[in-house]
Amino acid sequence: MTQLVECIPNFSTARTEVVDQIVAALAVVPEIRLLDRSSDVDHNRSVLTFVGSPQGVEEAAFRAIRKAAELIDLNQHRGVHPRIGATDVVPFVPLAGISMDDCVEIAKRLGRRVGAVLSIPVYLYGNAAVHPERTRLETIRRGQYEGLKGEIGINPARAPDFGPARLGSAGATAIGARPPLIAFNVYLTTDNVEIAKKIARTVRHSSGGLPRVKALGLLVRGQAQVSMNLTDFRVTPIHTVVEAVRTEAHRAGVDIDHSELIGLIPQAAILDTAASCLKLEGFTSNQILESHLQSQGSNSSSAPLGSSLGHMFQLSSSSVQLPVTGSVAAAAHSAALAAGLVVTVAGQTIGKKQYSQVETDMKNTRERAQTLRRELTHAANQDGQAREELLAAFKLPLGDRAQEKTRNEAIEQAAIHALQIPLDVARKAVEVMSLGERCAQVGDLGAIAEAASAVSLARAALIAAQYEIRINADGLQKKANGDSFVFEADSLEGRAARINRQTRHILRERAGLKLE
Repeated sequence: MTQLVECIPNFSTARTEVVDQIVAALAVVPEIRLLDRSSDVDHNRSVLTFVGSPQGVEEAAFRAIRKAAELIDLNQHRGVHPRIGATDVVPFVPLAGISMDDCVEIAKRLGRRVGAVLSIPVYLYGNAAVHPERTRLETIRRGQYEGLKGEIGINPARAPDFGPARLGSAGATAIGARPPLIAFNVYLTTDNVEIAKKIARTVRHSSGGLPRVKALGLLVRGQAQVSMNLTDFRVTPIHTVVEAVRTEAHRAGVDIDHSELIGLIPQAAILDTAASCLKLEGFTSNQILESHLQSQGSNSSSAPLGSSLGHMFQLSSSSVQLPVTGSVAAAAHSAALAAGLVVTVAGQTIGKKQYSQVETDMKNTRERAQTLRRELTHAANQDGQAREELLAAFKLPLGDRAQEKTRNEAIEQAAIHALQIPLDVARKAVEVMSLGERCAQVGDLGAIAEAASAVSLARAALIAAQYEIRINADGLQKKANGDSFVFEADSLEGRAARINRQTRHILRERAGLKLE
């Protein structure tokens, strides 16, 4: 059975250039996949979500903690969210084929390594807590970085589980294991933070409120915010929390303005909320079209869906395909779908009398788009093979210096080979954009939306491929090896931007659309 662990580290910074470097540090580990990245300037905090094998996730978390310690100085940090360290908290969540006890062991191993190698004090929390009072993260964060700095090494109750009993500029880190958590913020129609604080006291469990709900009242971007963590949405569903906040807000003469999700949310939590709001009786997830189709799985006789659409359902499934199916494969399939749209528009144009003057042009366009669609679909498979090669290089023995040199050279070559695939996808995506623009310009006017959609979908594929190029190029041991990849990716983006502008102009002129 495939083992899958989720890690959601929180970093005390919202600076894009710093978060970019942290992401690059963990992205070189081939057994993990970054799912989400979220930053908030007022909180001065960023949250990353990645999944992978137990070994991969543990290694990626260490690399991220090390990079954050190099770049973030807690003595200079200011933000509304409580924190004790550059990497403030690192939770591990079991997803598939692994137990909570296994995640506890990961937390302990990582904590021991961070304390010994990086000299950062580590506090175990949640299910990994050694001391019962440290189960709750807020206990460890009491007084924040400044308060801990004054007590550590003096107060025995503040002694870390691993690492030195002193704080450097990177502060301390809480590492633990827990079930899935929903980080959820509700903004109020007021700038009175006292109202938010009062609502937080009413709804949070520790003050006698809703079970498994943690809450703070904060002022964010000039607006009162109730910042919450739902530690078990099965006990207290998200819609129950929202209604409680709304009720208390109305008592204070204000209302909910909007809400936001930090990171990812379990699908079941959204389904529960939808079913409750719609008052659906006897609702099950299998009544959702996509879920029902996924449940048919490998039953090939049941689905004339086509390989591309079938892959899309696999990609969006929660059935542990993520470490294998990465952003390059997603980009390749998106560009292939865009090429399919070009084929459709060109085919719809061919044979119509009013478009006879461009029939040869459209036949050539259709033929080239069909070739690109095949090549892009193949590129998605190549990406998986390249990841396997990189993983094999990481598994080479580390004994004497000769073995270490051989391993490092193999990793570098495999990483360079892996970079060639997203670059090829980026090139082909821009070519699809160009074909889509041509279809928008001279193809069947009744299909101009499909032509423009092909341009937009292919550009999204280009952007996804660019992310992979930039992050992996930065992770190379010799940065110069990645310069040519980044340079060409930038050139492709310049061309793509011009095609996108021209397509929008065509939509205005030919279809009369009013675009900003």
